[in-house]
Amino acid sequence: MTRSSHPGRQLSLWLPAPLAPIVLLGLLSACAPDTSPPTHTPPHIADSAGVRIVTYDHAPTTPAPFQLAAQPRYRHGANAGDYSFQEGSVGRLLPDGSAVVYDPWSIELVAFSPDGTTHSVLATEGEGPGEVRYVSAIFAPGQDSVLIADPNLARVTLFVGGSAARISTLPRSARLEVEGIGSSGELLLATTYGSFSDVDAWRPGHMARFDVETGALDTVASYDFMPRIPPGLEQDPIPAYGEITVAAGHFVQTRSDRPQVTWRLPDGTATQIARWQAAPVLLTEEWMQPIEADYRMEVRKHSPNVAEAGITESTRRVMGIYRASIGRPMPLFAEPFADAEGRIWLPSYKPGGERRSVPPYAVIAPDGEWLGTVNVPPGFRILDVAGGLVLGMELDEMDVESVVVFELVGG
Repeated sequence: MTRSSHPGRQLSLWLPAPLAPIVLLGLLSACAPDTSPPTHTPPHIADSAGVRIVTYDHAPTTPAPFQLAAQPRYRHGANAGDYSFQEGSVGRLLPDGSAVVYDPWSIELVAFSPDGTTHSVLATEGEGPGEVRYVSAIFAPGQDSVLIADPNLARVTLFVGGSAARISTLPRSARLEVEGIGSSGELLLATTYGSFSDVDAWRPGHMARFDVETGALDTVASYDFMPRIPPGLEQDPIPAYGEITVAAGHFVQTRSDRPQVTWRLPDGTATQIARWQAAPVLLTEEWMQPIEADYRMEVRKHSPNVAEAGITESTRRVMGIYRASIGRPMPLFAEPFADAEGRIWLPSYKPGGERRSVPPYAVIAPDGEWLGTVNVPPGFRILDVAGGLVLGMELDEMDVESVVVFELVGG
């Protein structure tokens, strides 16, 4: 089983890769019930052997002090002359407000001007300098520079001024992908490939730091990465995952069935833990109809030559897998990501992952305290937050994907 990169990167074992995103977006419906204590109750903060512990006795649900502006700064994708996206998987805002987004279907990396009126293709499919096979992560280390991680080619490429300026080789056999850049400029990596274990409840993953200058790879910590398939199930359609992201040069560790976030230094030392209360939501029959509708839509979109009989049979098999999990708890959140301010965003989780309606995001400050929830327009999913802007992809009623940038307004 594999896991790819940032937001919505997990790939299902039983779904073809093009269909995997439909099971990964979410609904943050796993917060405490209405009988929770008042949401303004402050956390309990303690120190344990040098680790800052931030504990809430409830799940804070108040709106964050910042929200998306009512209207976007720009929308690119539906007009004549716009770049035609199949699906934007990862993206990054640059300091001047411009953006770079990767489309895994066309295998192209596309750059957009700060106002979204113009675009250029930064990289196309290939193995030569400046070409890509699969982009798992994008970073903006400087004013006019973009760093691209390509695990299929086992390399990172630094683009400066729109041209490939440097290529560095990544370790091929370590089953690790780049998650971010450490405080000293080293690359921070985490496990992204693995198989289920018949013995352990969770397969361990590893955090590592990689020095691109010397080629030194150091494993610094382990974590729960991938769960075993529950007994009696052929596959698990609603699995929890251990995830690693990077915020302000630190590893940030989560497990989506636990209401907890842990921060670690690049050497693996834990520095902070945030905990809260959350009541998991069970998968019910009510989810089956929207999951089936989404699955059929994705098959038709990405496999237009498949006969209706084939779609029906594939749908029957997939829905049987979902129905075998009715009554089980769903993950508390989807794959977290960090913004340029070091805040942690917890996307909500929903089985089937309807891309038309992305529910709220919960946001945690760098000091471990909850800032609240951020709502987004229907069909919008966030790729990056930086410099007071929010970059994302929007799916309209005609199933057309557009790059959209909003200003982040408020506190």
